[in-house]
Amino acid sequence: MKDRAYAKINLSLDVFNIREDGYHDLKSIMIPINFYDELIIDKNDKDVFDCNKNYIRFDDNNSVKKMIDIFRQEFNINDCFKVYLNKCIPTRAGLGGGTSDGASALRILKRMYKLDINDEKIIEMCLKVGADVPFNYYNVPSLVSGIGDKIEPFKLKKEYYVLLIKPKLGVSTKKAYELLDMDTCDHPDIDKLKKALENGESINGLLGNSLEQAATLLNKDISKIKKELVESGARNVLMSGSGSTVFCIDEDKQLINNLYQRFKNSIYYVRFCKTLNS
Repeated sequence: MKDRAYAKINLSLDVFNIREDGYHDLKSIMIPINFYDELIIDKNDKDVFDCNKNYIRFDDNNSVKKMIDIFRQEFNINDCFKVYLNKCIPTRAGLGGGTSDGASALRILKRMYKLDINDEKIIEMCLKVGADVPFNYYNVPSLVSGIGDKIEPFKLKKEYYVLLIKPKLGVSTKKAYELLDMDTCDHPDIDKLKKALENGESINGLLGNSLEQAATLLNKDISKIKKELVESGARNVLMSGSGSTVFCIDEDKQLINNLYQRFKNSIYYVRFCKTLNS
């Protein structure tokens, strides 16, 4: 069975509290984009994991393997699987590639075994793999809060075009959170942005990311790319997630295409995308 694991961007991210269990409370607007990995899982006489990228390791930290192990344990399944991952989304990019692969594995296995799993159980299983996995499972524009367990879907009034620019080096999510200073970092108005997206109003000046300040300390190229984009006429420029990808988003397709033409031959990873409503 085959499934697409879509990338996402954090159109805004506010981290505002460290919980007693060590997790962070957050609010974020997450939007899927038309850029994806492809995951194929079939039953097999033994476990076989393969990928088009040789740097992907199917160890205990791999989201696909983790989800398969959780699924087996949860439903007392002893079958083995042949797994192939066609990896396109860059790693350590803030685009949710790894977590989306884990969510995709659960979608495939749920279909394969024709299981009726309620939302509460799905979110519980997804959180065992990662905080973004519940969003990646449902894969619709959402206001995500808590530790990623509260998902409020909504519809985008307009279609937006997105330019992704990722430096060669990624950013460790763990290190970004360790450097997070909640007193001095950005705390965007998430609810105001959601309302603007739902009503088709201007989103200029509404984007923000609490982790950007910390990530720029780990990767100076983030600030450099943002500056180059703004100087080239981009609006709505932000780092996604914990980085290192910088994106600009606009309803003006020609503007984003012009920026793509400007940056496509640079030293960075560059991709032209658009938002998805479902």
